Amino acid sequence: MQSLTNVLVKIFANGFFRVHAGILLFIFLAMVGIVPPQYLIGYHKALMLAMGSNPFMMVLVFVGWLIYIIKSWHYVSGQVTVVAQHFLFYSSNAFTKQKQLKSWMITQAFILSPIIIYGLIAAGLGFANHYYALPLCILLYLVASVYVSAVIYTRQINRLIDGSKQSLLLRLSSKLRKPYFSLYIYYIFDARKVPYLITKALSWLIITGVFWVFADVKNDVRVAGIAILAVITAHIILVFDERKFEATRLSLARNLPYSLIRLFTNFATVYFFLLIPETVWLFSRFSSLMAFELLLLGLSIIMLFHCLLYRLGLNMDQYLQWVLGLFIVLFWVIMFKLLWLLAPVNLVVAYGLLYKNYRNHDPHDLKVS
Repeated sequence: MQSLTNVLVKIFANGFFRVHAGILLFIFLAMVGIVPPQYLIGYHKALMLAMGSNPFMMVLVFVGWLIYIIKSWHYVSGQVTVVAQHFLFYSSNAFTKQKQLKSWMITQAFILSPIIIYGLIAAGLGFANHYYALPLCILLYLVASVYVSAVIYTRQINRLIDGSKQSLLLRLSSKLRKPYFSLYIYYIFDARKVPYLITKALSWLIITGVFWVFADVKNDVRVAGIAILAVITAHIILVFDERKFEATRLSLARNLPYSLIRLFTNFATVYFFLLIPETVWLFSRFSSLMAFELLLLGLSIIMLFHCLLYRLGLNMDQYLQWVLGLFIVLFWVIMFKLLWLLAPVNLVVAYGLLYKNYRNHDPHDLKVS
């Protein structure tokens, strides 16, 4: 197992830092250079204490970390499919899946070492100052990030063995008519089950964590709004995947006589079905009116994230930066209790992005980065 770990670390962890050295150096210099040197230690100590004692700060930091984690998924998953790495499909399969999982966990721990080190120091500082709940959340978040990432990589590296198998859903529905909006849903349950299940697990953790942290104000609509915003942000890997699926596998659909309104409705229907577990939770916890408002908010945010990709193209780096910026803006709008305004504004902006950019690019020119 040690030999496999060494190979994975050299190929993926070292490669990740080589490719992203510039942006990581910029982030480091920004964190170090924004305050005078004599105040640097005190500044970061205050920031870490805020993480361990302030739920709002912890949520913001977790979203930033999630962006970094998703970028690592994007890099490793892309490198696994490179021809030069195809030997891993055969050599790594000589080990049991448990050993593969351990090796990938070590590799991902190296990739996430900047946030792991910072998170461990923040958690330790929180415990030292008699904060326990939020520092424990930080530790659980770090462990879950490493484990979930390892599951994704192990599943992908073993996919060659199971590549000929179709899901039970596809076998049972082979003779059924399939509406346009259902194609990506079928694709998920055939080839993208693991990312979908992991996303749903993240949703459950977010919902549980947010309402646990804000237990004293759990009836505040802002808490529910923040939970929905965080849940939708956790779905961005599926949003990006849907757009990639549309651009690479459904490019002929651009020649079909579908109006933009119909396409917009189709995309919204796709995400409605993907959000069924969250919808059930909403209507079981809140009144019907409030649940409908929160569901509409979630759909409007995810449609905004989707239609943004028509403007940016399949550029993961740029997309993650925009998502992070939009998260911060939407977070503060929710804090000012403007949920009623967000949904219509998001939908109008999303449709505007679709209207302006859908016909203005050639899908064959799209490059995934």
